[in-house]
Amino acid sequence: MRLPFLPVDGLCRCCGRDAPAVDGEFLCTGCSSPPRPSFDRVGSVLRFDGYLRELVNAYKFRGALYLRNDFVDFLEAFVRVRFPVEKIAFILPMPSAFANRFWRGYNQCDYLASALAKRLSVPYAGRALKRCGVFRKQSELTADERRVNVKGTFAVTAEGRRFIAAMPPGSSVLVLDDIMTTGSTLSECAKTLKKSSVENVWGVTLARSQMNS
Repeated sequence: MRLPFLPVDGLCRCCGRDAPAVDGEFLCTGCSSPPRPSFDRVGSVLRFDGYLRELVNAYKFRGALYLRNDFVDFLEAFVRVRFPVEKIAFILPMPSAFANRFWRGYNQCDYLASALAKRLSVPYAGRALKRCGVFRKQSELTADERRVNVKGTFAVTAEGRRFIAAMPPGSSVLVLDDIMTTGSTLSECAKTLKKSSVENVWGVTLARSQMNS
């Protein structure tokens, strides 16, 4: 069965949607004018539908951790093509809410990000960010509600400050999340990192979803 891989080229470098090339840059209409997302580049490996949706949900909610190596294979191949790996200062996972970690027993993004960092020989900062406060599930909200829901959600930890202080000039942070829909969570994450003097924030997700109509 073929998995729904997304194309590497012809996508907005900022949000990952279909986009035309303008002056050598792929930028969609939304990202070429303000307000732009806080991250500088993002990419998703697969489309979140069909059989892939079943696999990701099994990994995320039902403890199917045996899928991790296959997912990391996809992520590694994608990142090596889409991002200049030599400019990645460190990789960090999207922080998980305490209730989710308690219920699942693990942070699914942590597992993927740590393995990806090892494959790429890039430092791993698994606790660079933390979630603060209580918020509603993004999957239950509209696009506008998602942007409001994640405001002030993240904070840089002491570990994160140490990694940021050691970043070479011109380097970037790569944040890994499992699924991207509107990009609101990744954008808020990038905004928090930039407030702590990170110059560039990139995002990579295993899958890209679409808002329900």
